[in-house]
Amino acid sequence: MRALLWVVGVVGGIVVLLGLLLEAVRWLVIIGLIALAVVIILAFVRGRQSAHNYPNRR
Repeated sequence: MRALLWVVGVVGGIVVLLGLLLEAVRWLVIIGLIALAVVIILAFVRGRQSAHNYPNRR
């Protein structure tokens, strides 16, 4: 009976840790996508600014 309680406790702990890990991974993916979008927007804006600053270099 004691071994069964240990197994249930360990499996429960693993499930909780796995749930926390998956939640953290989901948030990291969301933050990464936001950062990627910001970088793309900044690159586009800076590219347009440099094109306006040097119109004869095209």
